[in-house]
Amino acid sequence: MTASSPADLLDPEAIARLRELDPSGGNKLLERVVAAFSTSLDRLLPDLARARAGDSLDLTVVRHVSHTLKSSSASLGAHVLSARCADIEAMAREGRTEGLSEQLDAMLQDIQQVRTALAALL
Repeated sequence: MTASSPADLLDPEAIARLRELDPSGGNKLLERVVAAFSTSLDRLLPDLARARAGDSLDLTVVRHVSHTLKSSSASLGAHVLSARCADIEAMAREGRTEGLSEQLDAMLQDIQQVRTALAALL
């Protein structure tokens, strides 16, 4: 079975906690958190693309992007994405580039799946 439904990609407890903070939905908290995550992606992914564009990876940018996404994806309950970001952050911090490009490709796939799950959730 592939992780394709929102429940597979997003921890229902994390989503429930966000909803509990805005029980009536009047403040649109979940929508605002999702919008902030999306805005963050729109800002960070071009930086990541540039960091990967040259002959060598810019590990400082990779580390920054993965660190930021680790936290924001965890807050939405996207634990698989958050864990992958943590691994990438550690690799970049330690200067380990072997396998990093494949991890970054997998992270981008995870991001697309999480975006789809968030859209279905809203």
